[in-house]
Amino acid sequence: MTKSVLLVGVGGQGTILASKLLTTGLMQAGYDVKMSEIHGMSQRGGSVSSQVRYGEKVLSPVIEPGGADILVSFEVMEALRWLNYLKPDGKIIVNQFQLPPMPVITGEAVYATDIIQELQAHADVTVVDAAAIASRLGNPKAMNIVLLGAIIKAMNLTDIDWEQLIRETVKPAFVELNIQAVRQGMAAV
Repeated sequence: MTKSVLLVGVGGQGTILASKLLTTGLMQAGYDVKMSEIHGMSQRGGSVSSQVRYGEKVLSPVIEPGGADILVSFEVMEALRWLNYLKPDGKIIVNQFQLPPMPVITGEAVYATDIIQELQAHADVTVVDAAAIASRLGNPKAMNIVLLGAIIKAMNLTDIDWEQLIRETVKPAFVELNIQAVRQGMAAV
């Protein structure tokens, strides 16, 4: 059976890197994996999405609306924006982190305050404060690896050697930080 993971965020949050690590780990575990990514206006803080589908045989990298087993949102409002892609029995992991879009920054719109409650009305939601966890580890940019750990735990992919993958993929100076980040993300779910 094919599983579908939709990762969404804002440009610069490391959504694509987390997706690539997830894809590589799944491939090393023997899954057929397809990944697609949409950068949008990511260079300017716009929406970014990455779709990872894995299983015995995956025919398409594209997740249709209503097809994601799990929606992982690196930013609160992005979870609401992509909610229609979640299966009726799907799960949401949402990072307790806000990056106001340009209309909010310019005062043309207001950032909603009840987004988490709205999400909880529609799905099983796990809120992770990945920014705080990454900051405690010494580098706020590790937020994406904390969320990768949350995906690993939520999708029951703990039998894959993620720490070895990090050692093989990440610059040596950041290996220990990222191993701690993935562990903390798993513990947060």
